[in-house]
Amino acid sequence: MEFNPILLEKAAQGAGLGGLLPMILIYAVLFGGLYFLMIRPQRKKQKEEKKMRENLQVGDEIITIGGLYGRVISLKEDTIVMESISDHSKITIARWALQSNLTVHDDAPVKK
Repeated sequence: MEFNPILLEKAAQGAGLGGLLPMILIYAVLFGGLYFLMIRPQRKKQKEEKKMRENLQVGDEIITIGGLYGRVISLKEDTIVMESISDHSKITIARWALQSNLTVHDDAPVKK
């Protein structure tokens, strides 16, 4: 059986356009899946952390990213002065170094 080069060329041209659309759809589905599985939850977590840092009050008990436990003594725009629980020493930390606030406020919404 002989191969006709003209038929092979026409078949290759037809398959090129037909193969492009499914590939684009596969990439779109993969990107959409990555967005909903990775990017969206990360942004939600960042918003919650920002809100927690903005709602911090003097007297709140906190944990830093480094694992230090303390109580907030004063708040400034970018820094927090905290007093360590163990030896009552004062430490100045950056706001971004705050991991969590252990104090529960009455006005904070309760998660179910």
